[in-house]
Amino acid sequence: MNDTADKLVIFLAKRDGIDKLVKTFQYVSKLVHWHVENTKPDVAQRAKQWEVASGLGRKAFRSGRFLTGFNALRRNPGSTPTFRLLSLFANSGEMVYFFFDHFLWLARIGVLDARLARRMSFISAFGESVGYVFFVISDLIMIRHGLEKQRKLLQCEEAPKDSGSMEKAADSESAVRKIREDRVMRLMATAANIADLIIALADIAPNPFCNHTVTLGISGLVSAWAGWYRNWPV
Repeated sequence: MNDTADKLVIFLAKRDGIDKLVKTFQYVSKLVHWHVENTKPDVAQRAKQWEVASGLGRKAFRSGRFLTGFNALRRNPGSTPTFRLLSLFANSGEMVYFFFDHFLWLARIGVLDARLARRMSFISAFGESVGYVFFVISDLIMIRHGLEKQRKLLQCEEAPKDSGSMEKAADSESAVRKIREDRVMRLMATAANIADLIIALADIAPNPFCNHTVTLGISGLVSAWAGWYRNWPV
């Protein structure tokens, strides 16, 4: 119990940890509002206020977040030309998303002209979508490379062993475990990015599927909980 409490404290001390918690509030309240809108209008109104407050709070808390993409490009441009290109598009899209999200937040709280909100939302969502597409491609390529490497390591483990190869077998087992852990994290990232891509598409090209409350609510929770898993201290 104490260990769980300590991990929760560490999780909530992170910017991303707080963001995932508030994102959970935001999309749970969206689903509650949809569910009780016709039967309990007073509860629905409170849920809507909670959703709006959570969304605006997240935008304020993400101030300056666009610098993360720039820092990622500067520190880790990619090991190959392909990954450098993927990293460029992915992080550039994320930078556009977070940068214009500032103006969207200011428009929605009344500091800027409210008529700018729709335009800022479109630009922000477009950059977000570009970033997510290339992040997903990068993660899928890395998952494939990991599977290939794991297959080779497992083949080595199955080969006849002598006393001199026991140490190599132990190293191989450790490497396979790390590959599996990395794959789980990348799958979580992929799930979160695809879910957020659906939410972004609801802004870019409104349609009955992406803009349905249930679709948005489930997508938001998938993104929040996948991010929760990735940021939870081990």
